[in-house]
Parts: sequence; structure tokens; C-alpha cells
Amino acid sequence: MTDHNHRQTTSAIALLAFACSVAVGNVYFPQAIGPLVASGLGVSPDAAATVVTATQFGYAAGIFLLVPLGDRLRPRPLFVTLLTLTGLGLLAASTAQTLLPLVAASVLVGTATVIAPLAGPLAASLVPAERRGVVGGTLLSGALAGMLVSRALGGALGDWLGWRAPYVAAAALSLAVAALLARMLPALPASTAASYPALLAAPLRLLCTEPELRRSCLYQATVFAGFSAVWTGVALLLTGPVYGLDATAAGLLALVNAATMLCTPVAGRLVDSRGPDRVNLVCFLVVGASAPVLAFGALGGVPGLTALVVGTLLLDVGMQSGMVANQVRIYGLGADARSRLNTAYMTCAYLGGTVGSWLGARAYGRYGWTGVCALVAGLTAVALGRHLRHRHRLTRIRQVPVPAAASKHAGWSASSPPGRAR
Repeated sequence: MTDHNHRQTTSAIALLAFACSVAVGNVYFPQAIGPLVASGLGVSPDAAATVVTATQFGYAAGIFLLVPLGDRLRPRPLFVTLLTLTGLGLLAASTAQTLLPLVAASVLVGTATVIAPLAGPLAASLVPAERRGVVGGTLLSGALAGMLVSRALGGALGDWLGWRAPYVAAAALSLAVAALLARMLPALPASTAASYPALLAAPLRLLCTEPELRRSCLYQATVFAGFSAVWTGVALLLTGPVYGLDATAAGLLALVNAATMLCTPVAGRLVDSRGPDRVNLVCFLVVGASAPVLAFGALGGVPGLTALVVGTLLLDVGMQSGMVANQVRIYGLGADARSRLNTAYMTCAYLGGTVGSWLGARAYGRYGWTGVCALVAGLTAVALGRHLRHRHRLTRIRQVPVPAAASKHAGWSASSPPGRAR
């Protein structure tokens, strides 16, 4: 690769990381301004929380419906079109006078802002194999930065100029990135001529045929549901009578967790050396431990804020590190189907997040902050129980001797991962 091509590729990767940051931020900044939306539109906090749920539902739908098109359509026009639609959806949301149009616009925004899951395969095609891990980490750092910074800036901007201002700012950013991608992203051909129905059917078929994919999906869906429940409920807690803070506080709390970006590369190295299952187990224990720590957030004052900082940090580290482990596991199922595997995985994860946001708002409205923390503990227990059953089953399989002839006939060996025997 010449120096000129190397500089072009580096610029394209940096731009893709920034695009991931902006796109992911569009999904998460509504979590910090929920109370502002409630007061601005004259609805209850529970009702305003449906904006977060609608955005995440749209994102899950976009992953399922649009991400497979990354193999079928040329990347540059696809990215530019999606970001333009996102910007227009955000502008429409900023003009909503009632809750229903805001929810409808939020579904559109969530559906179109699926740049992050599209950027990974594109970035991998731009660099040699020995650089793909570094590039993947760069894109994940961009996505995490968007998740954290959008909450902080969204809350601060909303407090200063009202809840509509973050939507206008996000629209301007999305349209600006669309213009940059139209100018700077390399013009690459599509990688397949498969029909759209065939692309849509592939993730469903993989979910039916790959037990390890289903297991990874369950792990991430349950943990991400708890994660979404906490970040939906914490804005209600901080702006409620216990703390009496403004929307900026929820965003600043998220910004404290920027340390998570330093943990994902470490998690990746541990997955390489110890395997995904061991990292998953540690992550479940970390997320489970966050629940009782977060519960002390109901105390208020400095002790409560300290508990919220420590608890959300544990939750973020456990969730993001678990995602690394799950993706390494599913990418090992087939190099020729990674984008379709990722479509199935991310769709399930964000459906879990959507349900978690909905359950978190309901739990807070009925049982308060303690109910949200109990929800996190229960969801983590589901994932941990499934993981322990898998470990027990794997141990029993390894203890049962298999005759060599039978093993050869079945296409199975003691070293084969579960679910891959044919």
C-alpha cells in the first residue's frame, strides 16, 4: 500500500469512527432529556420514556431490515442516504407538538441511524487482515464515545435551550457527516448480488441452525435490557425529588463512564487468551454486582451519587466486555457469513434493549429506583443461569467417552464446540 493510499484509508477509518459516534449518539441522547420532554409536552415521565423505547425499537428494526443491504448496495450512497434520512427525522422530531409525532419520528431516526453495524464490514474491507482488530477497536471506541458524550451534551443542551435543541444539533451533525462521507468515502462495489429476501432470510436461518448464536443473543439481550433499564430510570431518579437535579446530571453521570472505552481492548485480549465463555462469566458477575451497588443510589446525596457512579461503571464495563466476548464467539461460526451473523445478534440485542427501556420505566413508576435495580438483578440471573447450564452440559459431554468410530461417523469430536456437530 502506497503512502497516499494509506493516508486515504486512515482518513476513511477516522471518518467512519466519527460517523459511528454521531449515529450511536442519536440513539442514546433521548435518555438524558426524557424529563424535559415530559414537561415540555405536558405528559408523564413514563409516557415520555416511550420516546427512548421507540428509538431503540427503530434501531433494532433498522439492524434487521437495513444492515443486510450492506452486502447488496454500494457503501457510499447507502451511508449518505441513511444519514440524510436520520437528519430529516431528527428535524421532524424537533418540531413535534405532541408525543405521538415525536414517537413516530423517533422510530424513523432509530431505523435509519444504523451506521455503526454497517461500518464494521466496510472498514474490514479497507485494510489488510492484520489491521482489522485495530480498526474494529477504533470503531467501537467511536461508538462508545457517541453513547457517552451524547447523553452529557444532550442533557446540558436541553437544560440550556429546551428539549428541542438536542434534536436540532443532532440533525445538523448527521447531515454534516453525510456530506463528508459523500466526499471522502471510497467508491466501492457491492459484495453480493443476492436478492433482498434472501439477505433478510439469512439471519433468521442462522438463528435456527446455530445454537451458539442463540446463546450469544440471549446473553446480550438480557444484559443490554438491564443496561437500558438503568439509563432510562436514572434520568428519572436524578431529576426527581430524591436529588432534584437537572437533565445535565444524567449526562455527566454517563460521561464518568468514559473509562469503559479503556476496558474493551483489555476484554478483547482476555477473550483471545481465555476464551469467550470465561469472559462472559466474569461479565455476568460484574453486572450482577452492579445491581446492589446501584440500589444505594436511592439514598440521595453524596453517598447515593457515589453508588450511582460506581454501579453504572460496573454495569457499562460488564455489558461492553460481554459484547466483545459474544461477537468473537459468533464470528467464529463462519467467516463467509459474519455480517448476517452480526445482523441476527445485533437485532436481538437491541430488541432486548427496547424491552429493557420499557420495563425500566414501568418498574420505576411502580416500585421506584429499587424496582429498576431488582430488574437488572433478575435479567442478569437469567443469563447467568443459562451460562451455568451450558458449562454443566459441556462438562458432562467431556466426561462421557465417545468411541472413535462413532465420533468419526457423527462428524463430532470431544474438542468440537457444542452446537457445531452435524
